[in-house]
Amino acid sequence: MALNPKTTLARARACIAIETEALRDTARGLGPEFVATARAVEAARAAGRKLILSGVGKSAQIAQKIAATFNSTGVSSCFLDSTQALHGDLGLCDEGDLAILLSNSGQSDEILRLMPMLKRLGLKIVAFTGNPDSDLARNSDYQLLFRVRREACPLQLAPTASTTAALALGDALAMVLLEDRGLTRDDFARYHPAGNLGRVLLLRVRDIMRAGDRLAVAPDTITTQEAILAMTRAKSGCIALVNRRTGRLTGILTDGDFRRSALTGPGFMERPVAEFMTRKPKTVPEGALSVDALRLFEQHKVDDLIAVDSRGRPVGIVDGQDLPKLKIV
Repeated sequence: MALNPKTTLARARACIAIETEALRDTARGLGPEFVATARAVEAARAAGRKLILSGVGKSAQIAQKIAATFNSTGVSSCFLDSTQALHGDLGLCDEGDLAILLSNSGQSDEILRLMPMLKRLGLKIVAFTGNPDSDLARNSDYQLLFRVRREACPLQLAPTASTTAALALGDALAMVLLEDRGLTRDDFARYHPAGNLGRVLLLRVRDIMRAGDRLAVAPDTITTQEAILAMTRAKSGCIALVNRRTGRLTGILTDGDFRRSALTGPGFMERPVAEFMTRKPKTVPEGALSVDALRLFEQHKVDDLIAVDSRGRPVGIVDGQDLPKLKIV
């Protein structure tokens, strides 16, 4: 069957529009219940308890993703299969844990059978549902409602807008708590040690900087010609200039600075490099995360950053051209 391009695109845009509508309605509907739920999640985390998420069908898959998101932010979470729970998996649950149960209708048999078992074990219940009058909502301790006028499915059968809204609601809960706890990039990196994300988050400036023979560094008393020769030997686009006595960074001479120095007239090569260097250049601690160096590049629009030690002495150069090769940008 050949798809008509015009009709295909119109249907796709209509689907996305319906899901966008559900997200807007859900956002507008947030109120005190969201705050109360967020506090309950944080209280469980602070007490060393965990989140138990469960759902049926597509809601089960959304529950698994929300659990994964919470885990990635340091909130211990796990998915509980509602059927297997009644055949032994309830052993996963401990008194004081917080259960988040997902059901658009709020009338899923498996979820309703699971609720009293969880309560008997001492768990509080959070209902993630689109039906405030459902048995799930009425019998839960907290309710988070996603508001969906219609599914994007033309048959009104396949969960689409409802699952999108439920997922967004879970993300909102996780992100609010992440920000409230002041989670840092270092914290986040601890939970993502593998893969490209972990590699990028864990990289330090000392891991990516050019050092040794590739670092051009000299006293700020040398001539411009001597500075250019040092840059050439290091195959570097800049040179770090230091106080001869303390070794602390005093300036940087870049290719751009050198070209501008040539405009001052004949004999510029024999003049002190201090006349042309950029004083107080942008620096980054050698122990900083590489993503922090990236932020400095973006903020100050520079080509090179001088990596310094705890005493302000240059120990390396972070070249902006290296970042794409390291897959940091």
